[in-house]
Amino acid sequence: MGANRLGPRGAYTQLMKFQVVFSYDSDYEGYVAEVPALPGCLSQGKTLDEAKTNIRDAIQGYLLVLQKHGTPYRVPAHAVLVEEVAV
Repeated sequence: MGANRLGPRGAYTQLMKFQVVFSYDSDYEGYVAEVPALPGCLSQGKTLDEAKTNIRDAIQGYLLVLQKHGTPYRVPAHAVLVEEVAV
């Protein structure tokens, strides 16, 4: 699923990866980011880089709330691949 990283208290934790859907919102004049695997996990940013930074924070917060409520995140049994197809 990912690489190991040194977490708090010197323990190694698994680095997790999530698919994120970025869409440009012309009313906001920036990007909206959504994580399909985490219902309700959304963020935004005026630039794509800002949206990426903000969604990382949102994912970390989402996972922390799950952990505090005793509901660990479970990795889906299947992976989804999203690609663009030109026609």
